Amino acid sequence: MVPHSRLIFTVSARAAAILLACGSLGAGQFSSGKADYVIELFTSQGCSFCPRADQMLATMAREPGVVALSFPVDYWDYIGWRDTLASPVFTTRQRAYALAHGEAQVYTPQIVVNGLASAAGGDHEEIQQAIKSAKDADGAMTVPMHLSQADGHYSIEVASGGGGPAGVFVLRVARSSTVHIQRGENAGRVVTYTNVVRAIDKVGEWNGQTATFDMPRTPPSGEGFVVLIQKGTPERPGAILAAAKTEGL
Repeated sequence: MVPHSRLIFTVSARAAAILLACGSLGAGQFSSGKADYVIELFTSQGCSFCPRADQMLATMAREPGVVALSFPVDYWDYIGWRDTLASPVFTTRQRAYALAHGEAQVYTPQIVVNGLASAAGGDHEEIQQAIKSAKDADGAMTVPMHLSQADGHYSIEVASGGGGPAGVFVLRVARSSTVHIQRGENAGRVVTYTNVVRAIDKVGEWNGQTATFDMPRTPPSGEGFVVLIQKGTPERPGAILAAAKTEGL
């Protein structure tokens, strides 16, 4: 399913206190080990090809070193079922990737690896090829980063490294969401979505130096945070230099 659309991207930005400081990145680590890959799945409740990709993402989310995210898009709503998890922000993020990668169209299900390589979301071999092609490309996933928590506050600790400047983004993520789809191509199906992004907030810019970004809030019950450091601009996103996640994602 491939619609034609103008390729634009917008992202919400929320004010956050940003503290630049030097310090040990090992203290109070709260992430689940080193992240090697970020897998972004653009999916839709209105797409009959998507449930298989949703299941594959759930499997990948359990693999060590993988940050797996579901981005429900809204451009299939017109065919009979309004996606209950979709956001136009996620649609514009996918279109921005298409623009950055020189692709004329967007489709579901689609996976983007480390912000650089794309693949059909339900094609295991194609996904593995995208993972290989994105490995270490353009500095992807080479900057050390950890999340820590103290007294109900999260801190994002980033080491010095190449590839900056880059934006620091906090994604609020629901660990699981089950939907009974009543109309459209998946009418009658009950689909469980894994690590569903609910909001994207930009909390600052990383300039290549050791830095700490304060995130003074805790996730709601059943949700967690993923932090991405990503090159480029909202209109042309680039390589993801680092990723970290709270426990349970």
